[in-house]
Amino acid sequence: MTLRVLDTQRAGTLEVLCELIVPGSARIGPAIYIDAVLAAMPAAARADALRAIDALSAAATPEALARHERTPGFALVRALAIEAYYSDFVAPGRHGPGAWAVIGFQPPRAVDLGRDWSWLGIGQP
Repeated sequence: MTLRVLDTQRAGTLEVLCELIVPGSARIGPAIYIDAVLAAMPAAARADALRAIDALSAAATPEALARHERTPGFALVRALAIEAYYSDFVAPGRHGPGAWAVIGFQPPRAVDLGRDWSWLGIGQP
């Protein structure tokens, strides 16, 4: 999958941050989802998000990340991580299960729902 906004280093950092914030989320490829969301953001908001990722880049442990928990940058990255996981996204080429299966969320007719992430510009496998 080609990234549109994140470079390889930022995507790797974001995967680590997402896993720290939402344990278990790294398996679904949250950086792919977040990259697509960033690509759709206005330029100023995208720049803020990239600065937030960069500001947290050295926080590779729960203790280090906790030192940032009351910053706006942490709040933004946390919101993106939660959205990426709990939207039930699983990146093409990644193996789930997605969050809905993990938490036992079964909306009516969930088995019939086709996952279509094309609105994010992410193709199907």
